[in-house]
Amino acid sequence: MKAYLFFFLSLCLLACQPTSHEEAEDNKWQLTTVENPVSSQSGEPNLFVADQGEVYLSWIDALENDEHALRFAKWENMQWSAPQTIAQDSGWFVNWADFPSLSVNKNFMAAHWLAKSAEGTYDYEVKVALSEDLGKSWVPPFVLHRDEIAAEHGFVTMLPDQERIFAVWLDGRFTKENDSKSTAVNEHAHGGAMSLYATTFDQKGSMGKEIALDHRICDCCQTDAVNTAQGLIVVYRDRSENEVRDIYITRELDGKWTIPTPVFVDNWQIKACPVNGPAIAAEGENVAITWFTAAEDIPKVQIVFSNDYGTSFTEPVQIHHGNPLGRVDVIMLDNDHAMVSWLEATDKGAEIRAAVVSTNQQLIIDRQIANTADSRSSGFPIMEKAGNEVFFAWTDLKDDRSKIITAMLNINELAL
Repeated sequence: MKAYLFFFLSLCLLACQPTSHEEAEDNKWQLTTVENPVSSQSGEPNLFVADQGEVYLSWIDALENDEHALRFAKWENMQWSAPQTIAQDSGWFVNWADFPSLSVNKNFMAAHWLAKSAEGTYDYEVKVALSEDLGKSWVPPFVLHRDEIAAEHGFVTMLPDQERIFAVWLDGRFTKENDSKSTAVNEHAHGGAMSLYATTFDQKGSMGKEIALDHRICDCCQTDAVNTAQGLIVVYRDRSENEVRDIYITRELDGKWTIPTPVFVDNWQIKACPVNGPAIAAEGENVAITWFTAAEDIPKVQIVFSNDYGTSFTEPVQIHHGNPLGRVDVIMLDNDHAMVSWLEATDKGAEIRAAVVSTNQQLIIDRQIANTADSRSSGFPIMEKAGNEVFFAWTDLKDDRSKIITAMLNINELAL
């Protein structure tokens, strides 16, 4: 056992060994922290980059009397704009891992958040509001899903798709119904489990067809999606009858969704949701997917690449320092390099780290972004790329305060 442990730790150290030009440098990137308009009690940050490169930050501010406000700001003239409120109310379901989002498609905006639908702890629905004047006003929200069942609905990903917004989410409609009411769509079909659903809507809120992508998936892991020249790609954590919860992929080809298949067979068997979903990014025909696994009780952050729009993938590259917590994100820096971020446990809590990996599976740079807490309240760090800048957003916890931090890193400093 000791020999095996030494061998494994040696591999980890080799995998994370900095390149020679880093050795004389401090192992922490010098990010430019940017002031933002969030309150001193803020959290659940998200970032979105529109087609023309406009960057948006969205978040939740905690207010008095159990009220919350979903707000956003735009990056303009090298600073965040004044905040604009999308929605404000009580009775929301605010969760460290299931955070709201903002999506912009040309001349309209869409934002989602979660609101309680019944008395059950996890009875909540997805609300979506639309704006046709760049966020100055928002129409009353509609519910994204159409089952009208008081159950868990969330972990939404939204992104532009031609003239509409595509949305995919975890749907608990069958968790409160008998097997006989479930409709099988593929070999993963199973009543009583969490499902994966998708739809589209336009700027007026006109809904497209509601599509069941998978009828048995992990209960509370994030989804992610990307749009490519060959169509949409969705990634998520599956759940087999034997409680294997590996990362799966489904693609929209010629208007039809492919049967879900594993990105890689980790064979992680776990009888509880790890609350750790995958992340995906694409540049041209190249696709990168990163995720967390703890198969065989060995925690790992891994990344794979595809050069054929997600049809096939490389073997995984491990990116961690031996004790990762997951909470991953990924962006493509260019056609040949991806950046992965994750949380790594430390003696003092955790740190946010980021690494650059080439599509030929070489670890180029591995650096610390910031110190953070290892608690749930620290949430999920988010990255987005716009032009030559990488934007970061995360939740900083100090005493009783929860406040979002935003920062930037110029890609030219990476010397790729």
